[in-house]
Amino acid sequence: MMNKGIITKVSGPLVAAENMSGARMYDVVRVGTGRLVGEIIELKGDKASIQVYEDTAGLSTGEDIIITGLPLSVELGPGLIESIFDGIQRPLDKIRDMAGDYIPGGIELPSLDRNRKWSFVPEVSEAAEVRSGDILGCVQETTLVKHKIMVPPGVSGKVEGIKSGEFTITETLCSVKDGAKNSDITMLQVWPVRMPRPNVMKLPPVDMLITGQRVIDTLFPVARGGTACIPGPFGSGKTVVQHQLAKWSNADIVVYVGCGERGNEMTDVLQEFPELKDPKTGEPLMKRTVLIANTSNMPVAAREASVYTGITIAEYFRDMGYSVALMADSTSRWAEAMREISGRLEEMPGEEGYPAYLASRVAAFYERGGRVRCLGSDEREGDLSVIGAVSPAGGDLSDPVVQATLRVVKVFWSLEDKLAFQRHFPAINWLRSYSLYEHEMDLFMEREVAPEFPVLKRDALMLLGKESELEEIVRLVGIESLSPPDRLVMKTARIIRQDFLHQNAFHDTDAYTGIRNQYIMLECILFLHRELEKAIQSGVRITDIERLEVEDDIARIKYVREGLAEKADDIKEKINKEISAKRESSGGGVS
Repeated sequence: MMNKGIITKVSGPLVAAENMSGARMYDVVRVGTGRLVGEIIELKGDKASIQVYEDTAGLSTGEDIIITGLPLSVELGPGLIESIFDGIQRPLDKIRDMAGDYIPGGIELPSLDRNRKWSFVPEVSEAAEVRSGDILGCVQETTLVKHKIMVPPGVSGKVEGIKSGEFTITETLCSVKDGAKNSDITMLQVWPVRMPRPNVMKLPPVDMLITGQRVIDTLFPVARGGTACIPGPFGSGKTVVQHQLAKWSNADIVVYVGCGERGNEMTDVLQEFPELKDPKTGEPLMKRTVLIANTSNMPVAAREASVYTGITIAEYFRDMGYSVALMADSTSRWAEAMREISGRLEEMPGEEGYPAYLASRVAAFYERGGRVRCLGSDEREGDLSVIGAVSPAGGDLSDPVVQATLRVVKVFWSLEDKLAFQRHFPAINWLRSYSLYEHEMDLFMEREVAPEFPVLKRDALMLLGKESELEEIVRLVGIESLSPPDRLVMKTARIIRQDFLHQNAFHDTDAYTGIRNQYIMLECILFLHRELEKAIQSGVRITDIERLEVEDDIARIKYVREGLAEKADDIKEKINKEISAKRESSGGGVS
């Protein structure tokens, strides 16, 4: 029989209870006559404080609280891909079919379908010795994802009675016998969300998470298994950048967590992903995506559960050996939920009212990312990249959530409203952003693209930095006062900004640029710069080369998908011809 407590106080999402002896921290409880889902977040003797993940309107003191004795957990197994869950992993499509457009309080549904049968193909033989993490067999979950059924952590021994065929996720596939201990294996695993899934060891990053966004991949790349944050004020394009990363990154699996953002942003994902085609396979992107929706009109407390639900699902696919990308939009809303609960608990506040443990919670979340050697005898590797948007009020980067995030992540993409107002998207400030994976990603660029790619990247950043220094002079005395080499710097930097860094997320071709094509585009721009430098040194006037016809070809190169290398050769030839003509017409005059 389950123990029962009694509600003594209701304060928004926080419920105080007594008679809770036997309960443990982070146990799930069912609150009130509506059996609302809650989690114990504080225990003092037989008194408990409970964070309720549903609307508490109508709760009253004296109602019962049922102690389940189980931690908040997620169900892991076939059926995750293409699903959309709320913050506590309730299937929103099933709830809509049962109850309409609004989620009724206390509704209980299994997260994964118990009736659907999946075709299981074993990959180990009868009497094989297996250990935790070994792959027993596979289920083709979607056309893009082969779901690997693994031996659960803590289980090892000899396989008995394994069979192929059609099974539900709760039917026994085989038994694993270890002496007198016998473990029945199903497709379903249940894992507590606050506990990171185990692995053998963490590994250093070696490969790039290719996003198709030129300002990111070329200038501020993130590694597979890396961590990144995107802070920026309202309207600067954080959500669009995260949508782009979810759509086009070369991760095998995408877990998108809408944490406290507006419902229409999640709607955009739901509408677009089934229609958009994966650039690698041509299949709908939804066939490798899991969505967690906890929008701004849903209960505040569930925002905390949503980020943990998302990262636990992501770790599960990482353990299969996949490359997984988790998008959290936005961690500021999660932090605000922590602040509200902390205030209602009457804890000593930290900076700007956030709890003193804000930084440790944020760090623990991002540290669950990384490239790892997975459990299992095959020594497979998987990686989990964690990319979080941060929404500081007014874009203030001194905000505690931003600072706590920057202390733990290694890539900083600083969005700026000034660029967004100029309609320069992605509005990532190239002077304030950085990537601490630069060395590893330079080696990746040299190995996979071209040895000179890192040099081109540094040249481009140097030109952009010098442009920023010269802008103050130009504002005071005009561009005509600059020397010809400085005016060329301003010209090339403008081309880099307008033709390379600016990218249209809604254009069929420009939305995604492969890493090889990014190199070719940048190489064309810097080839033009070098040739113009030589022309100025040979006496060509800067006024004669302020506007060249070939610049239009460079501007249009981003809209070329196939045969870009041949197009680039034509552009270089045209550059040489046009500059030679300028030399001849200039007649060696003094610039």
